[in-house]
Amino acid sequence: MFINQRRALQGVQAMHDYGCMGTRNCTGRNIIMTTRRGRRATMRAYVDPGETKAWHQLDCKHVVEAQQFGPEALNVIFAEAERMERVRPGTAEAKVLDGRVMATLFYEPSTRTRLSFESAITHLGGIVLSTESAGEYSSAAKGETLEDTIRTIENYADCIVLRHFQAGSAKRAALVSSVPIINAGDGPGQHPTQALLDVYSIRKEIGRLDNFKIGLVGDLLNGRTVHSLAYVLSMFKGVKMYFVAPQVVAMKDDIKTYLTSKGVDWEEVDDLHQVASDVDVLYMTRIQKERFDDLKQYTQARGKYIIDTKVMQQLRKDAVVLHPLPRVDEVSCCWGCLGTV
Repeated sequence: MFINQRRALQGVQAMHDYGCMGTRNCTGRNIIMTTRRGRRATMRAYVDPGETKAWHQLDCKHVVEAQQFGPEALNVIFAEAERMERVRPGTAEAKVLDGRVMATLFYEPSTRTRLSFESAITHLGGIVLSTESAGEYSSAAKGETLEDTIRTIENYADCIVLRHFQAGSAKRAALVSSVPIINAGDGPGQHPTQALLDVYSIRKEIGRLDNFKIGLVGDLLNGRTVHSLAYVLSMFKGVKMYFVAPQVVAMKDDIKTYLTSKGVDWEEVDDLHQVASDVDVLYMTRIQKERFDDLKQYTQARGKYIIDTKVMQQLRKDAVVLHPLPRVDEVSCCWGCLGTV
């Protein structure tokens, strides 16, 4: 799905200089000229948010930000996900990525994201090249730029899964890479693959992606998962979003402006109990201590909104609770309690 990098496309808007060191504004780049394993190729790669969302038709399928995707692309991705769910060890489908190499390049800590990517490609016959704590144990510690690191690793792998501490880093990587860059979280920016998983889960759990209500709770300023999820859900009709967060970590204004421009109904609410009784989906996130410069502000925000037994009892019987994890103290009830909703 991610590796289809040979076909030349016509009718593109701009040519990207592959020698760019990342110091110029190249975010409008649409195609790249590259030599990949001895072959010269012209590849359609990045889709800016304002373009037609034909992500599934691109040659190099970077996953940079949630705005890249349209309904048709989501249908293609979800159909593939459903097919992958049926894959069993020992079958031909379990070797569909035989000989393919995925590099995981993580500059920030991760448990589920990194291991889930590595597990997925391993179960499909692929190979993993991995570096953990890349900021400390890779050539970044010697001063190497992210762009140069990507140019090196693209020669070893068929795709690169990148987690970085700076917002916008995935786009920087995509602008110089001839293999797909998959954004596994860029600081307080976005986490588009988590959003795809969340939307897929919502569709499976409540049976629709139109005409439902969702409460986004917790650290909405720094929570990259809620940013990406809000962008993806904005393309569906009749979705009402409630933002429940301490004022110091309220939802970013640029996202609220974007949602308004798309005609999305959203509301900021202080009362979690009120929201819990009205939503189909309650999406909980932790307050991210590592994003605070002032720990007093963190202390003020932490613990204000907690899913406890009382909140669970206020949810409708057909409502679901989602949490991207890790959890700290914002979910006080046990996993068994969550499983009953």
